[in-house]
Amino acid sequence: MLGDTAIAVHPDDSRYSHVHGKFAIHPFNGRKLPIVCDAVLVDMNFGTGAVKITPAHDPNDYEVGKRLNLEIINIFTDGGKINSNGGPEFTGMPRFEARVAVTEALKKKGLFKGDQNNEMRLGICSRTRDVVEPLLKPQWYVNCKSMAEQALDAVTDGASPKIEIIPKQYVAEWKRWFENIPDWCISRQIGWGHRVPAWYAVLKDERKELGAYNDHWVVGRNKAEATEEANKIFSGKEFDLHKDPDVLDTWFSSGLFPLSVLGWPNDTKDLRAFYSTSVLETGPDILFLWVARMVMLGMKLGGDVPFRKVYLHPMICDARGREMSKLLGNAIDPLEVINGIELKGLHKKLDDESSLDKNELEIAKEDYVKDFPDGIPECGADALRFALVSYTAQSDKIKLDIQKVVEYRQWCNKLWDAIRFSMTKLGEDYIPPEEIIPATLPFSCKWILSVLNKAISKTIVSLDSYEFSDAATAVYSWWQFQLCDVFMEVIKPYFTGNDPAYASERKHAQDTLWLCLDNGLRLLHPFMPFVTEELWQRLPSKKDSVRKESIVISEYPSTVESWNIDAVELEMDLIQFVVKSLRSLRAQLGPNEKCERLAAFVVCLTSDAWNTIKKHELEVSTLATLSSLHVLSKKDDVPVGCILDTLNESESVSVFLKLKGVVNVEAEFEKLNKKMDILI
Repeated sequence: MLGDTAIAVHPDDSRYSHVHGKFAIHPFNGRKLPIVCDAVLVDMNFGTGAVKITPAHDPNDYEVGKRLNLEIINIFTDGGKINSNGGPEFTGMPRFEARVAVTEALKKKGLFKGDQNNEMRLGICSRTRDVVEPLLKPQWYVNCKSMAEQALDAVTDGASPKIEIIPKQYVAEWKRWFENIPDWCISRQIGWGHRVPAWYAVLKDERKELGAYNDHWVVGRNKAEATEEANKIFSGKEFDLHKDPDVLDTWFSSGLFPLSVLGWPNDTKDLRAFYSTSVLETGPDILFLWVARMVMLGMKLGGDVPFRKVYLHPMICDARGREMSKLLGNAIDPLEVINGIELKGLHKKLDDESSLDKNELEIAKEDYVKDFPDGIPECGADALRFALVSYTAQSDKIKLDIQKVVEYRQWCNKLWDAIRFSMTKLGEDYIPPEEIIPATLPFSCKWILSVLNKAISKTIVSLDSYEFSDAATAVYSWWQFQLCDVFMEVIKPYFTGNDPAYASERKHAQDTLWLCLDNGLRLLHPFMPFVTEELWQRLPSKKDSVRKESIVISEYPSTVESWNIDAVELEMDLIQFVVKSLRSLRAQLGPNEKCERLAAFVVCLTSDAWNTIKKHELEVSTLATLSSLHVLSKKDDVPVGCILDTLNESESVSVFLKLKGVVNVEAEFEKLNKKMDILI
């Protein structure tokens, strides 16, 4: 009430039509309060239909004050006490005591007409639980119009944009924000940060409160400059300079980061060499809080954009899609995923560090019980890193599932097993060759190098285009489904019994295996740096060669033109199709027969298919775990005592698996009829 500067009524309220444009007198300071009409704020059916207006301490009243050009009077100090604007009777009183004192003073004057409870929205501080008091204060602003035009053109100039934003969907948001940019408030009333370089001149015989007069501010790099400026303004007058206690907005200070980290404002060697930088990687939640400010300040103060590309990663959310936040109590520390933590540990952390109230705390604990009933298992940094990279294909939010991270931890174990298997095949005295000629290699070795080449190409293209999920998928698929599931299995016969007939194939397989591991680990390293470093160090080195001390400084793999053999890949596609069908047939058998090696027949409808399967009987038998394989043409009799899988015509083959028991003819006919129905 002490800061009231007007009384508002509804323009259609007949009860007050006679006082439109007149004044009321403030009961404590005699200030004339204009009676104004406002249909936006006033509900004439609520209470008396007359609303006192306090523009300095209520957001809605502030909007009324702007619309009607009302006086704005602040009555609070920063400590929540009444200042001199509240009148000598109340000056120095804490805000809640002052409210009681004002009520009592109205009663003494005979002006108190009663009170009535009404529901209202009351702002509460989430940390201290104190009632938030709106307080209008003078602030420092930056006019952003000219800087915004430059920053907008830097991204949207169709001919030659200086900055590329990835994903491109955020370009529209960039454009929308800069086309409607307001002035930027850069001052903050907090206890830490860069102090605003402004001083307030307190003149003799004037009010001593800092900021009482807007024209008493001077700006300078230091107090000496400020004093020199104040002497010009207040020539011949006595004054004391007091530095503004406000600090710069965090985003203003951090907006200078690309410049200040290189030594700006000094013209340093680093600044000349490294400004502008290449890529900024951050989250979309601070695209305008930070990225836009860096661009504006960088172009204004540095003369150029601070970076050429901006990559915005998705925001990590909990399994329910809520952004992780201490206020919600759902934040997960990455170290808790890396090292693991029990459920009681998660609850203890909430008790010790959370500022949630009792009810919110219980809800947060219940969510932990639902999401992590057994706590979070130890996953390691590599598994967490790979999972997050794989998730980047999920729009702008990542719904983090810890089980996905656990699966990649288990895959790290598979990498160890793959290296352990390989080292037994290479032997202790193995020395890698200086060069491998693909034309001299066995079929399976040619194939794995050809698909490795494609994996390298796909990974590099995906990384260059910031499609990190695609890159991770390309590396993972090659390791899991081609190297481990196929190649390491198909070369096993070469190492069985040390058969001299396979001596050449065995040596080629060793060389190819080493080459795959060396390239594969270097290809995977950016996604899983720790496990790949450990495993790469275990690989043997070429004779008389000096290997890099660490995988991180070794060359990243590049494609080799001679490794590409499309014809070999087509043949392997047919082989894998046959193997997949044989495994599918085996899955239909009883538990005892599933584990036995059985005979199989492949009926080929074309000579090309026959030649391919006949040439690669060893590969098919090995991958499908067969006792024997018979390759038939369409002229041969159909084998009996088998279950079959009729493949589509494009594959040109039918697959039969010999059974030791009795075939259920009716069941087989039923399966075939179902397939026919699907095809029809």
